[in-house]
Amino acid sequence: MHGAVFYNKEKSDFLSSAAKVREDNQEEWGNMEKVIVIDFGGQYNQLVARRVRECNVYCEIYSYRTDLAQIKEMNPKGIILTGGPNSCYEADSPAYARELFELGIPVLGLCYGAQLMMHILGGKVEKAPVREYGKIEVFVDGTSPLFAEVGTKTDKAAGAIWDDHKTDDHATICWMSHNDYISKPAPAFAVAAHTADCPVAAAECREKNLYAIQFHPEVLHTQEGTKMLYNFVRGVCGCAGTWRMDSFVENTVKEIREKVGDGKVLLALSGGVDSSVAAGLLSRAIGKQLTCVFVDHGLLRKDEGDEVEAVFGEGGQFDLNFIRVNAQERYYGKLAGVTEPEQKRKIIGEEFIRVFEEEAKKIGAVDFLAQGTIYPDVVESGLGGESAVIKSHHNVGGLPEYVDFKEIVEPLRDLFKDEVRKAGLALGIPEKLVFRQPFPGPGLGIRIIGEVTADKVRIVQDADAIYREEVDKAAASYAKEHGVPAPWKPDQYFAALTNMRSVGVMGDERTYDYAVALRAVKTVDFMTAESAEIPFEILQKVMSRVINEVRGVNRVFYDLTSKPPGTIEFE
Repeated sequence: MHGAVFYNKEKSDFLSSAAKVREDNQEEWGNMEKVIVIDFGGQYNQLVARRVRECNVYCEIYSYRTDLAQIKEMNPKGIILTGGPNSCYEADSPAYARELFELGIPVLGLCYGAQLMMHILGGKVEKAPVREYGKIEVFVDGTSPLFAEVGTKTDKAAGAIWDDHKTDDHATICWMSHNDYISKPAPAFAVAAHTADCPVAAAECREKNLYAIQFHPEVLHTQEGTKMLYNFVRGVCGCAGTWRMDSFVENTVKEIREKVGDGKVLLALSGGVDSSVAAGLLSRAIGKQLTCVFVDHGLLRKDEGDEVEAVFGEGGQFDLNFIRVNAQERYYGKLAGVTEPEQKRKIIGEEFIRVFEEEAKKIGAVDFLAQGTIYPDVVESGLGGESAVIKSHHNVGGLPEYVDFKEIVEPLRDLFKDEVRKAGLALGIPEKLVFRQPFPGPGLGIRIIGEVTADKVRIVQDADAIYREEVDKAAASYAKEHGVPAPWKPDQYFAALTNMRSVGVMGDERTYDYAVALRAVKTVDFMTAESAEIPFEILQKVMSRVINEVRGVNRVFYDLTSKPPGTIEFE
């Protein structure tokens, strides 16, 4: 039910496809069950929505500034309040009307949302004597419907415990991140869970279907969090789970056709999953009205430029116009002497737009600029509601104020990475491309710490190619031998070039060269991730090959950082 987002330069406002479809099909949308997420600035606001969609329930996100009348008009089956960085008892902190909890609609508060619920309804929230951060053992009290089949012996026997934490018969591991805590639940609320340092890890008022939990069930670090959200959405809220991704392609293609009409569209095609699926959707909708401009900025993975042209260029399976622009020297010149990550991203993003403008002039009149923006881009760029900016993305933060096109089309803006892949398969895009590793818009520009030079690009391209080759080869060997995929195979893995140089010895001679960092993560949605446990012998082989085959490198590191607290990319 999701599709493109259109930016009108004259009106200067974004209209989501969800809103547009509602406008055109009010009766259908009025009858469709949905859960509303109210965002209080939580880092994981979009991830909460993603988890709800996992339950096959449609979900939309709105700011806490959204009027209560608008929420009531949408007739949601349930409401979820996100976390946030503030203290709810401070006068200028984000809040909501007490009437929200009197609508008769089930409400689930998460972290800040839980504290706000307690504060508004007469409980007490104060600075916690012990700050909880990370994986914490949560003890389930009683038989709350929110914790049905959570923290039981049966789950543990089935291998639900993902780490070495030892829990008792009614406990589970959850991700905590809070400085305040609920010291006293609101009247009519019963404590449903606690931790060693948090007396009210969860509270509930079953009579009114109000639930408050101090931790974050939406992140993968909470080992049974998806089950808890399922219990709320499908159990407490009574949602039937009728929303499916297979309607996405049909509705989006229809919407694009209606919006674009006989206009021409220019798409920034990188060859990555996002832009490729966007190209597939647009190609199916408008065919040769689409021109894909592939800008080879010299910051791609090794040999990737030629691979992209082979798939999307002449002789490929797509009905579209393909143009390749070789702009390596232009980018290296713009990036000379630039070391600050955000500045690099903005330069690369703006150059993309400038190239597109130049190509548009050659092509003739172009009505729309298309981009492969997806949910995580929006979240981490600070455009997803109330969230703070972590980093800008090429598709979002790098967009200049003035764009020489009428409107922008972003057909994937409402989707997470795994949903984008599902859409790609539905479009018939080859699996090899659909399951290609994510690659950031700024490319190797943000996998090279510090200044970007042609020589540094060479180093990271060669090291990255070796790393991916060895991991792929080892994973394929494991699958062939055992008949199942390698459990350690990462969802994303790449080499980055640090800005650190150190002394080494090679061939009895002193060296002073760079250190390469290897990154590999296991993840479902790329919003949270854990470092992949690649067998040491594989890493050793990669290290040996990189040092021996890549000129300018004498050290290799392996990054063990999870997300959070780190990000998947280095900059």
